[in-house]
Amino acid sequence: MNRRSLSSWTSRRSRRGRVRCAAAAAVAVCALAATAVAPHAAADAPPAASRAAELPEHALVGYLHASFANGSGYTRLADVPDSWDIIDLAFGEPTSVTSGDIRFSLCPPAECPGVESQAEFKAAVKAKQQAGKKVLISIGGQNGQVRLTTPQARDTFVDSVSSIIDTYGLDGLDIDFEGHSLSQDDGDTDFENPTTPVIVHLISALRTLKERYGDDFTLTMAPETFFVQLGHQYYGSGPWGGQDPRAGAYLPVIHALRDDLTLLHVQDYNSGPVMGLDGQYHTMGGADFHVAMTDMLLTGFPVAGDPDKVFPALRPEQVAIGMPATPQAGNGHVPPAEVEKALDCLTKGAACGPYTPHGTWPALRGLMAWSVNWDRYGGDKFAATFDQYFG
Repeated sequence: MNRRSLSSWTSRRSRRGRVRCAAAAAVAVCALAATAVAPHAAADAPPAASRAAELPEHALVGYLHASFANGSGYTRLADVPDSWDIIDLAFGEPTSVTSGDIRFSLCPPAECPGVESQAEFKAAVKAKQQAGKKVLISIGGQNGQVRLTTPQARDTFVDSVSSIIDTYGLDGLDIDFEGHSLSQDDGDTDFENPTTPVIVHLISALRTLKERYGDDFTLTMAPETFFVQLGHQYYGSGPWGGQDPRAGAYLPVIHALRDDLTLLHVQDYNSGPVMGLDGQYHTMGGADFHVAMTDMLLTGFPVAGDPDKVFPALRPEQVAIGMPATPQAGNGHVPPAEVEKALDCLTKGAACGPYTPHGTWPALRGLMAWSVNWDRYGGDKFAATFDQYFG
């Protein structure tokens, strides 16, 4: 997610109860025929993670610009409106691309007038948690490229992320790896058995963190469509090479950690056209794009068009829809009426457009926005839409 606004695909309680695609040209040599796809439900889906059970039935996730300033203005953690259930602190970033050493610090006062002290920030974390919110450290973003190429980088990642979580008393971790953080080596074509070091080491690191903190550890991910849904059409460099090796690169990570994953909120913005399960290309900017992209996560899909390699469906309570809160926040912003249409279609089977999803999912967890700051800049309209719909 871009610190200023997000550019392009190629270059984020009692009220409800607790209950980047230039690569397409490079891969045209193995373009798939457009074919309709039947649902692929997850077999023997595991019970919901205990952490997910502690979330509201429908949750709103937002990124807080905690370490930097941009045109949206600085918001103190204590001033984040009560609507936001999961607050992702943006961002923890590495000391170098391959070090695995993640650092987080509050925005400098010269850049963010009014920034709180460390003590005030820690107190705000506790206050949010006492109010039933989750506060996570988000790693990566547009500028934070992370490649865990070695076991040493993996171990450093675990230790440095743990240090941030312990220092601020956080609830867990959000993975927002973008750009070239994840890619697959030539010949790595099976998402169920990855061999690429940066993917294998990331999976290992996240499992270690989960084991270290136990069932109370909240794990979320915010990949771009290029790294997830594009995997239906293209996966890695392909069987003959020549494709963008980043295509679908999140799939092995999501799949390996699906039993531990609290929430996946793909960034349905700054995206090129993506082929849906109907064999048609869908473009951002309306409810239909969100319906088609979310349907893929909740139905499952063949990876690289191979019916023998199906990415299984996620549970609806593990899925939220990622959107820009305002037009300034990223390409693909939709007005509140389109947000509601997408939710109606996915949760009720009503108000669907040209794309017909393969089911209805009333338990869809909710929405994610880039960002809390941009929403406040725009008059809190995104949060208000969520509250009105699910309130």
